[in-house]
Amino acid sequence: MSTQVHADLTESQVEQISSDLDEPEWLLETRKEALAALDDLEMPDVIQTPGRKWTNLDALDYESLVDPLDYAQDKDRIDAEGVDVLSWSEALDQHGDLVKDHFGSVVDPQRDYLTALSTALFSAGTVVYVPEGVDAEDVKIRTTMNSQSLFNYTLVVAEESASVTILERQENGDTVEGNQYYSGVVEASVGENAYVQYGTLQNLSQGTYNYQVKRGHADTYGTLDWIDGNIGSRLTKSNVETRLLGDSSESQIVGAFFGHDDQHFDIASRVWHEAEHTVADLVTRGVLDDEARSVYEGVQDVGREAWDTSSYQRENTLMLSDESEADASPKLIINNHDTEASHSATVGQVDEEDMFYMTSRGVNPDAAKNMLVEGFFVPVLDEVEVDELRDDLDQLIYERLRE
Repeated sequence: MSTQVHADLTESQVEQISSDLDEPEWLLETRKEALAALDDLEMPDVIQTPGRKWTNLDALDYESLVDPLDYAQDKDRIDAEGVDVLSWSEALDQHGDLVKDHFGSVVDPQRDYLTALSTALFSAGTVVYVPEGVDAEDVKIRTTMNSQSLFNYTLVVAEESASVTILERQENGDTVEGNQYYSGVVEASVGENAYVQYGTLQNLSQGTYNYQVKRGHADTYGTLDWIDGNIGSRLTKSNVETRLLGDSSESQIVGAFFGHDDQHFDIASRVWHEAEHTVADLVTRGVLDDEARSVYEGVQDVGREAWDTSSYQRENTLMLSDESEADASPKLIINNHDTEASHSATVGQVDEEDMFYMTSRGVNPDAAKNMLVEGFFVPVLDEVEVDELRDDLDQLIYERLRE
């Protein structure tokens, strides 16, 4: 049971948020149920390696981090032809039944303490609705947090034979005294023969604690690809998950992170193969400098009915200082023998032979190291279809190397 229940949270605060967003009664009740469940819910699972628990979410002082009725924010949304990209209130007004059908159908509103807290308090909401047969690119969402805490929720619904690429950015705006807390939940429902690529670029301030869950379901011949870019925050706990529910469905989860100072990244990727002929590819690359820490866990879970499965995973972390720390825990859970699967993980420093090769040809050591780090990220950047996301992530890596 969590010991971090916010003593000041009340039903009246939840009612105020729901009223501000002009929500129906069913959603208010969902919020209240999540609030009531906080007393009995555990913190999210964190990654543990033999002899070590890397992340202690219980240690955070949520009472000082969370102000339920202070949710100042700027939200920019850019839609594409044929796609509805709506604020929460607009979506409830225009597509109330669709929201009711899909809200909480992918991410359990009471999955754990922090998810239930977000369910009760979310105020920044976006719905991306892609009707049947629509082919769209470059949907963009930018969330700027101007308050001490912000709870963000995004729902993506892509109907049969629809296609969309989405770029979401998260950053801080107005200066807020003290530490901050950002929570983001993304639910994605991918219909038959539909395609969704959802890319996020998190560049929150280093005084911000960041908790995110991105989870999707893919139907028959559906494809759901995630890009999870983490550059900012003091501490990030990120979960990216796909359930392959339909035959011949596919998912790729691409991750990139770059930590410096005392940043901490706890990153988990997971795919469930639950139907025949499903394909998954998990690719993560990260760089650590100074006293930054990271831990990564990737899980490929192949069910009994998942015949003819292909599932691959690789994670690589590059360490630029002797004080940084990293670990990785790739896992395979195989319950069907008709499976082709593999996983690998490496943690190491810049290759001395590569450095020698470059410096011996007149490249100064700092420039050589920067070039090697930028090259290290290329296999991840090459997987990003959204040009703007790829360019922005590349630019942030360039700036981080030259700080």
